[in-house]
Amino acid sequence: MTAAEPLTPSAAHARVESPASHARVETAPDPSTVTPRDARAYFRTGLGGPTSGWAPGYAQANLIAVPADWAEDVRLFCARNPQPCPVLDVVEAGGWTTPLAEGADLRTDLPRYRVWEDGELVAEPTDARAFWRDDLVSFLIGCSFTFESQLAAEGVPLRHVEQGSNVSMYVTNRPCRPAGRLSGPLVVSMRPVPARLVDTARRVSRAMPAVHGAPVHAGNPAGLGIADLSRPDFGDPVRAEPGDVPVFWACGVTPQAAVMASRPPFALTHAPGRMFLTDVPDSRYRTG
Repeated sequence: MTAAEPLTPSAAHARVESPASHARVETAPDPSTVTPRDARAYFRTGLGGPTSGWAPGYAQANLIAVPADWAEDVRLFCARNPQPCPVLDVVEAGGWTTPLAEGADLRTDLPRYRVWEDGELVAEPTDARAFWRDDLVSFLIGCSFTFESQLAAEGVPLRHVEQGSNVSMYVTNRPCRPAGRLSGPLVVSMRPVPARLVDTARRVSRAMPAVHGAPVHAGNPAGLGIADLSRPDFGDPVRAEPGDVPVFWACGVTPQAAVMASRPPFALTHAPGRMFLTDVPDSRYRTG
């Protein structure tokens, strides 16, 4: 698998929409003022897009759920690759609740999911209950959206939020450390940062290792094997402004790249950029 290989789903992949019993909301809440609980209720209706900028000040999490006989492989993969896969919580087989968000349902409360069979993407539902299995063990992994409010507070612009788009994510030429049956490349998220603020972005994110920590690279994307920033493997292209430098952070989509490379019989994940919003203040994950 290389960064040049297309990893995004084709239009032919099936989509499963939320059941009619979920009330649909006509007016979207203001992402910058909504609470995590209200955001989850909104996503539960089958609406919502990328969650960057939603409920600022609270932690967000990536999701991967696998059958119990693959759980130890995922657990070890995360332990061996803590920067892209910092585990915030593990939910026992069949469970869909977490102390990170009281009353939340991991099957319904994300804007969109991905369903994988033998490493192939087969569906992108907004409600995962039809795909949920009693043997699924769920891992909630820290997300870099968590430190974005602190970046903004320190004057670092968030170009993808300004442009109303998803963050750009790329498969790199850096292999993760294999674990059991799981292996695959590091995935990174990219934010264009004014050159004078790159050190600020490093300092802010370094203090939050539970949500990926400091960047893994800044500057020439070729250093990560990325040929064209305008063609991300996941998410949207994000336009840089004059004087911006591309800055790359380890990304919680890395387990999805491992799923594609290792082809477990089944997995369920979040859709890239569409996270689980927790009730945990982001300050809890700051070390300084």
